[in-house]
Amino acid sequence: MKLEGIRVVDLSWFLPGPYLTTALADHGATVIKIEPPGGDPGRHIRPPDERTSVFFRNMGRGKKSVVLDLKSEQGRADLFRLACESDVLVESFRPGVAQRFGVGYEAVSEKNPGIVYCSISAFGQNGAYPGRAAHDLALEAMTGVLSLTLGDDGRPAIPGIPIADLVSGRHGLAGVLMALLRRQTTGRGDYLDISMHEALVASCANVVGSAFAEGKQPEVKQQRTTGGSAFYRVYDTSDGRQLVLAGQEMKFVKNLLAALGRPELAGLCEWPGPHQKPVMELLEATFRQKPLKHWMEWLATLDICYGPVNTLPEAIADPNLLKRGAIVVAEDGRKHLAPVVRFKDEPSLPLYREPLLGEHTAAILGRSGD
Repeated sequence: MKLEGIRVVDLSWFLPGPYLTTALADHGATVIKIEPPGGDPGRHIRPPDERTSVFFRNMGRGKKSVVLDLKSEQGRADLFRLACESDVLVESFRPGVAQRFGVGYEAVSEKNPGIVYCSISAFGQNGAYPGRAAHDLALEAMTGVLSLTLGDDGRPAIPGIPIADLVSGRHGLAGVLMALLRRQTTGRGDYLDISMHEALVASCANVVGSAFAEGKQPEVKQQRTTGGSAFYRVYDTSDGRQLVLAGQEMKFVKNLLAALGRPELAGLCEWPGPHQKPVMELLEATFRQKPLKHWMEWLATLDICYGPVNTLPEAIADPNLLKRGAIVVAEDGRKHLAPVVRFKDEPSLPLYREPLLGEHTAAILGRSGD
């Protein structure tokens, strides 16, 4: 596999760091997950399964578990040795904590100049809020993402996935891989300071137009992707379900309106805004007439962008995901999400099994290298 031979020390919890290191493990890296004596908190996030929890199954698979008490001198010494023998270290402590444990970048890189060291924190290592804790929702609020995510009542609505966690993990992954690539020619690693705050702001590139150009908050419900377009909206069906239209190109607009016998309304859909209300009202009234199944069958006959609002059980049973092998059932019968990145010549072969707490402590600490 692509990352075979790369050794990673994983000092991260919850989602951003583990999301990064799981991708490394899925593609062949040896990921050593350092856990405290009581275990990673993710082991106890509900719902549980046969071994740990579904959350930890997803974020811990393919990794090796080493238990270290970092409050002890021996635990810190063992961690430093592992870091000096590895290619990558990922940590998600608050700024300054890794240094207190004796495994800050300066100390590790002095002994191991090839280390690629990635720190993921809420606000960065030298930000304006030193030591301040934050999880995803606070960052969604601070970056303006929540101000763009409004319910029908006009109040901010909590997004269904923790997007700050996910995008910061992916930026960290890209940085680690770039640093490993450069190390092939220089022999030196590097230090990555990933701020979840910045990662989420960077994800707003397509919605900051009015803020950048005029210093104004956009009128959210009239923007092209947040409610101002009839062809980028959620619609109710007669059985209490919902569907979405999600393609605003004029070819899609004309295809659907022609099929509904109202082609003259297409001109209203060239840009978003309140002038699209007649189209929205037509679509609302139309889709309320029949159940979701009927509309999915009918819309499939047209060239437009649409989709059902699935529940999660429905989503993971989607025929496209099943056909492409995106949902994997392991030998023990438990479901997993397959890696999205798949190579033709070197397919990833993830170990769809998370480690028991401390399962690899003796083996890894009992030798000088992996």
